[in-house]
Amino acid sequence: MAPAMCFNSNVSYNACAGRVEIYHGGRWGTVCDDFWDIQDAQVVCRQLRCGYAVSAPGNAYFGQGSGPITLDGVACSGTESTLWQCWNQGWFSHNCAHSEDAAVICSESDLRLVPKKDWLAVQLVEGSGRCSGHVEVYFEGMWCTVCDDFGDEKEAHVMCRQLGCGTAVSAPGEAHYGQGSGPILLDDVQCSGTELYLGQCSHASWFTHNCGHGEDAGVICSEDWPTLRLVNGTGRCSGRVEVFYQGTWGSVCGGSWDLKEVHVVCRQLGCGQAVSAPLGTHFGPGSGKILLDNVHCSGEESHLALCDHDAWFTHNCGHEEDAGAICSGKGSLCVLNDSE
Repeated sequence: MAPAMCFNSNVSYNACAGRVEIYHGGRWGTVCDDFWDIQDAQVVCRQLRCGYAVSAPGNAYFGQGSGPITLDGVACSGTESTLWQCWNQGWFSHNCAHSEDAAVICSESDLRLVPKKDWLAVQLVEGSGRCSGHVEVYFEGMWCTVCDDFGDEKEAHVMCRQLGCGTAVSAPGEAHYGQGSGPILLDDVQCSGTELYLGQCSHASWFTHNCGHGEDAGVICSEDWPTLRLVNGTGRCSGRVEVFYQGTWGSVCGGSWDLKEVHVVCRQLGCGQAVSAPLGTHFGPGSGKILLDNVHCSGEESHLALCDHDAWFTHNCGHEEDAGAICSGKGSLCVLNDSE
């Protein structure tokens, strides 16, 4: 008989959150939380058709099991179709106790009934996907916003980690993604950056704040961030600038393009310093969409999309104006003739 999986918990609600249990060898057993993280939880939520993982708590968050410990040392890439396809120590081989039983909270669970403890459900809304947008926290049956009185991007790193969205790219404030309409739950949030959940960070008392929705906090995570490449150059550090956004690679118009923009491109790609900002068809014209126009950088941004620019896919140029970049890093052309 093939293994089966379910959630079990001390709370009666739907089957999309709880302690993870696997039926194998005629018995239901638990999973040890060694190496347990959001990638493992993603596999569980997908397997049980419960949406995506919002948290992967350990330490018997939903109470200790009583049967055998079925799996330990589970390490998933996040793409597997079943949990037992992930690397593990083998059936019933473990070095843990039920105090380390693994759990999962999926997006399709009834968040009102999930034990609070130090975990709070979070989401990012009004962005380009689930990994960017303004911050909302679920509390007492309501989705609430968070004031942007952050000390730095440490809070954003915690948000991205909790959501399984990579690392933080930026923490825009001042309602960058539009103003929320619900209550303001949190203000003066301070994280060290190592917390697993936003609820573990210090903050003012619930619903205590001195801000309005014009200061709603936002987060941009790396998993929902436009990636960048240079093509038709002499290596990965020179070529026509192309950006991947909403499922497509596209070029950047060269209007106002100069060394400041190229500095940002080279920094984002880990390609050293900017050498030149060639325009036109120096690296050949692109064939896809033109994604960005009128890009203006200060030169200090970490990603090109953080620079000022017109709306995505809005432009008044053709591919004969595609922007290029030449960086000092390995594989790039470091010297241009004046004629180039």
